Amino acid sequence: MSHYDYITGRRIQAKGYPFYAVLQAAMRQADSYNLEKLRTAFPEVWADLQARYHAPRGLLPEEKLTPGLR
Repeated sequence: MSHYDYITGRRIQAKGYPFYAVLQAAMRQADSYNLEKLRTAFPEVWADLQARYHAPRGLLPEEKLTPGLR
C-alpha cells in the first residue's frame, strides 16, 4: 500500500459509506488474487453482489425500488 491509499481510505471513511457498500465496491475493483481473498472472507456479500448484478436494476425479487436511488 501507499500513502495515497491511506489518504484515500481516510477520505472514503469520512464520507460515511456503509461497510457493505465499500466491501462490494472493493470486490468490483479487485484483481483476481484480492477478489478471491474477499470472496473467501465474505461469501454472503459476494453472493449478494452477484445476484444484484444479474437482477434488473439490482433489485432482488422481494424488493422495491428505494425512492431517490437509481
